Parts: sequence; C-alpha cells; structure tokens
Amino acid sequence: MTDTRAALREAAARFAFSDTPRLDAELLLAHVLGITRERLLLTQGDHLVPPAFAALVERRAAHEPVAYITGTRAFWTIDLLVGPGALVPRADSETLIEAAVAHFSGGEGPRRVLDLGTGPGTLLFAALAEWPRATGLGVDASEAALDWTRRNAAALDMDGRVVLRRGDWGAGIAGAFDLVLANPPYIATDAELPREVRAHEPASALFAGADGLDDYRVIARQLPALLAPEGVACIEIGWDQHESAAALFRGSGLAVAVRHDLAGHPRCLVATHPAG
Repeated sequence: MTDTRAALREAAARFAFSDTPRLDAELLLAHVLGITRERLLLTQGDHLVPPAFAALVERRAAHEPVAYITGTRAFWTIDLLVGPGALVPRADSETLIEAAVAHFSGGEGPRRVLDLGTGPGTLLFAALAEWPRATGLGVDASEAALDWTRRNAAALDMDGRVVLRRGDWGAGIAGAFDLVLANPPYIATDAELPREVRAHEPASALFAGADGLDDYRVIARQLPALLAPEGVACIEIGWDQHESAAALFRGSGLAVAVRHDLAGHPRCLVATHPAG
C-alpha cells in the first residue's frame, strides 16, 4: 500500500489530459476508501491506499468519466446515480435551476414540472428537491437513460412524485406545466469533443445536426402549448448559441431572456409567454 499523498500526486500526473486532474484523483480515492472527498482532504495522513485504487486510476487514464467509475455525481443539492447510457450531469446545468429559483422567488413555486430529455433525471430531481410539493414528468427518447432515471427516483425516494415516459420531446403530452426544463443535444455533428465525452457518453444526448440547433427547432414549436400561462421554461444552450436559439423560441411567440453561467457564458434561455 502507498500513502495517500503520493498516490494522489501520481494519479493526478496520469490525468494530465483532464481539466481537473487533482480533483479526479481525489474523487476516485475517496470512492475506493468509502469516504467523502471532504473527509479525505481532512484526514489524508490517516489512510493507506488500497490496491483497488490502481484499477480506478487505469480506467480514468483511459479517459473513462469519473462519474461512470464512481457511479455517482453531485448536482445542485442531490447526488445522482450515473453510468453508461446517461449524460454526466455538469455544473453548468445548475444555471437552469438557478433561473427557475429566481423566477419563482417569493411565490409558492411550481406544482407541475416537465423535464424534456431528462437523462438520469438531473434537472427533474433537482427541481423536485427544491420544491417538495411539486410533481414531475420526465421524458426521454432513450430507454437506457430512463433506466437511470428510475434508479434515481428510487434512490431519492421520489418514486411517488414522478411519471417517466419514453417519447420525442413534448410530442403527445397534454396539459400545461409551471416549469419546463430541457438540456437537449446542442453540439454540431462535426464538433471536436474531449475523448472521454465522445467515446463514453451517449451520442444521442450530445449531437443535434450540422448547426447544433435541430432539437431546439422541435422544442420551440412544442413549447407554447406545454407552458402554463404564468410558467417558465429554462433551456440549456451552448455558449455561442444564445442568439440563434433564442430566435427560434421568439419565433414561436415566446418572450426570451438569457442567463449566464458562473464563467460568464450564456447558458440558459428563460422563456415565458409574453405579458398581456
């Protein structure tokens, strides 16, 4: 066995391709030790590294996402189960929940939530955790993704608050929702991506045609009928798509604002029915 400080240095050096090599190493070591990363950082000198850590390092060195290796990813106030077939939750997507919280600030919050392209339930369960009286509908075209959504519904004890269905965005959905969330594919087909993303995460959750706007075109047509009169839709966008994507939703008669992520990039379209 090796001491933790040396193991973390060596692993981080293997992960030079990552934007967060040290963090990756810490998350993997905490996972194999069965403790939180915070606990690991406070007690590094108290642990020896078990042999199983080496196998995890090799998987990460082969560009497998950390979340797939550990099987979990923290998002907003919840921890989600994730794995092959599910898009890995990313911190940028928290911008959508922040936008929803701002919209409903001072009120009761949404009662009916719709998550289009729910994946492992990232946005859906974050919203339901934020508003305990809300119920939700999660839609995804991928049965593999919906399997992860079901696992998370059970793990978060939200089975009784959600309905899940396989479908094509909002097609066939009746009724209006107070909050509509969507993180659709928005990457152009020929775009360059990190190896771990292109090789491991589902292409159906990433790519949206030659300009990355194909799924926005579908959702923009459907959204006015899905959105309650006083409701809000929060839709993730690529940082360079805010003008082109917003034009599609304005073309459907919606009022659109843009919200930026922590890096200052346009990340979320906030769509509502026009006042009056």
